Amino acid sequence: MINLTRIFLFVFLFHCGVLEAQNKDSTLIARIYKEALTSDYAYKNLEYLCKNLSGRLSGSPQAAASVEWTKQIMVQLGADTVYLQQTEVPHWVRGEKETARIVSQIYGTTSVNICALGGSVGTGKVGISGEAVEVTDITQLRDLGEPVIKGKIVFFNRPVDFSFMNTFKSYGSAVDQRISGPAEAAKLGAIGVVVRSVTTALDTIPHTGITRFDNVVTNIPAVAISTLDADRLSEQLKGDPQIRFYFRTTSKWLENEISYNVVGEIKGTDFPEVYLTIGGHLDSWDLGEGAHDDGAGCIQALEVLRLYRALDIKPRHTIRFVMFMDEEIAQSGANTYAQLAENRDEKHFLAIESDRGGFTPFGFSIDASQEVLNEIEKIKEYFEPYGADKFNIGFSGVDIYKLKQRGAITVGLIADSQRYFDYHHSAKDTFDKVNKRELQSGSGAIAGFVYLMDKYTPGFKSR
Repeated sequence: MINLTRIFLFVFLFHCGVLEAQNKDSTLIARIYKEALTSDYAYKNLEYLCKNLSGRLSGSPQAAASVEWTKQIMVQLGADTVYLQQTEVPHWVRGEKETARIVSQIYGTTSVNICALGGSVGTGKVGISGEAVEVTDITQLRDLGEPVIKGKIVFFNRPVDFSFMNTFKSYGSAVDQRISGPAEAAKLGAIGVVVRSVTTALDTIPHTGITRFDNVVTNIPAVAISTLDADRLSEQLKGDPQIRFYFRTTSKWLENEISYNVVGEIKGTDFPEVYLTIGGHLDSWDLGEGAHDDGAGCIQALEVLRLYRALDIKPRHTIRFVMFMDEEIAQSGANTYAQLAENRDEKHFLAIESDRGGFTPFGFSIDASQEVLNEIEKIKEYFEPYGADKFNIGFSGVDIYKLKQRGAITVGLIADSQRYFDYHHSAKDTFDKVNKRELQSGSGAIAGFVYLMDKYTPGFKSR
């Protein structure tokens, strides 16, 4: 006969064990958040990065200095190993402050606010002037064709789609005209391009970003114009189709430079040859301080290192803290990191990136199958008290994307996106726009997520 008392006792003890483990985990997550929210170490580091090492575009002196500074911070925080990964990066410089004006026989001359797009060439010292042709997208540009476009300055004026609650979707609805528009206009003989800033803000601040020319297309001067000035230019063109647009830029490409990813490690106790990567990109555009994009993400990664040491958390797998170089132009650092992982046949279980600003965290975007998400959602309850329990399938991040090929689950921290593109790639991306509690809530969320994923690895499948 089956001994029901023994079975009951076994089941009871099993559930007690599960509850005890859950309570311990909940307690540790609470300690992580408490330590993060009551410390100003990370916030002060972000301030130093922004105020002393702003404009960290790849190849710049600021980027080089930020590499050395980050390396020293990792050493001070007690990483088991700190080292640099050499990578060759592009070096584009903006040059002198850009100038532009609308010249009309009807409305007179109006100065407007512009900035050169990353990767574009300068106009020369005199500048260029030409009739402005307004288009809403690349399809309309092609329909107009060379007879209309040749010798003109193309004005791409499609606003972001404000109907999306997720402003990353809004950004995606218009960014193609900045990335590909200038090259498409060059193919049709345009002498220059003006692109409406890809932002949710309506103001006089222009937003830069990369534009790409392939090898068979002549690189032409290309600038972003502030949203209010774009509206002004569009309105004047309705009353005066013969308007001419003048602008002057001195941007140019220099020779590639040698730079580095900065890597720190805490060695795993059980599986030291299996890696969990936590990262952000150290480079930033030169107009602002790179506070939200992506100083916040870098500081959050460094803060996870501090939290692990402060709370004496010993990971089972080796955790790598990576400051990637050159996300903004060519992703050189990400490509180097992924290539080295392949060359060494490294095993990567998890990679998490914070590159959506230092705003209030809502949860995690997981670039994996529904089966994997279902498994990961078992830890979602731990983040409910902190409002970071939104787990969904989605893109993780540019710098960790290629680690999927190594079998890694790639994850992005989801933060409140409503203000991000007001600052993104502009002079407004400064330290004062980052709230300490929001920043540190993100640090706590990442640290807690990594802790649970590291502890319960056998329950998650990477493929």
